[in-house]
Amino acid sequence: MRYLVLCTLLFVKLGSIATAQQVEIETEAGPIIIKLDPEKAPGTVANFLRYVKEKRYDGATFYRVVRLDNQATSPVKIEVIQGGLGTDSTRMFPPIAQETTQKTGLKHLDGTLSMARGLPASGASEFFICINAQPELDFGGKRNPDGQGFAAFGQVVSGMDVVRKIQAGETGQPGPTNAYSNPLQLLKKPVRIRTVRQIP
Repeated sequence: MRYLVLCTLLFVKLGSIATAQQVEIETEAGPIIIKLDPEKAPGTVANFLRYVKEKRYDGATFYRVVRLDNQATSPVKIEVIQGGLGTDSTRMFPPIAQETTQKTGLKHLDGTLSMARGLPASGASEFFICINAQPELDFGGKRNPDGQGFAAFGQVVSGMDVVRKIQAGETGQPGPTNAYSNPLQLLKKPVRIRTVRQIP
């Protein structure tokens, strides 16, 4: 009986490791710890971890912040910080299929980690973190005209103070960093990502 209990506990522990992976994004503004959801968004998580394991995010930046005061031309307001490789396409893997929130059941809540994109199924290396709930980024939301929303795949469990600190940075850098960006939303001083690592 004791053996059976021990085996059951081991199985539960191994299962939790497989379905609840965490990463730490160490930025120059402080650490952000995120719990990924490979059970609900396996393709998006696998893509993100590929960049992590090959250390392609090391030295990248959070370069775009979207606040209520810097998106005057958009009829649908959101609040996020965006990071990734920017224009460094030499370090990007090919785009992946989009796991919409309709498929995954996930939502864009305060602290949700999601994949940035232009066209559907164009997400590759760029990601964003929500500040406050952002339902217009879910499937059927109006932020993107195609209504497909964005692919949520994780949740901040520690470091939202760092996320909000990054979002408060001064914006208005001239010239877009990539196809997703409005120059008014680009940080004048992008926040460097020192490392991104998987943690227990």
